Amino acid sequence: MDFRKFFKSFLYASQGVVHVVKSEQNFRFHILAAAIVLIASLLSRLSKWEWIIIIMLICGMFVIELVNASIERVVDLTSPELHPLAKQAKDLAAGACLVYAICTVIVGLIIFLPKWSGILF
Repeated sequence: MDFRKFFKSFLYASQGVVHVVKSEQNFRFHILAAAIVLIASLLSRLSKWEWIIIIMLICGMFVIELVNASIERVVDLTSPELHPLAKQAKDLAAGACLVYAICTVIVGLIIFLPKWSGILF
């Protein structure tokens, strides 16, 4: 195993994360949302399993945004001109982000509403 190549792969991956943070508005929005959810989680005294779910949801959202950004770049590279299939590919990737985001909100409500019910109602 070439450890130099192995550690370089971490450098390349971190460059990808830095790039998406700098270039993608939606990714920055999800960072802000994650910070708010983490603060709410601390204040809500979540169980170990609730924390695991929240962390997995947050990381999953980051991953799907990274995949979406990659798909957009590949589509732009392979089809610089407007093409209906290129648009569909980009829309489908964005749709996956939307579906996952809706899922995270639903799961978040299932976790947080019972903890806040005494405060809110």
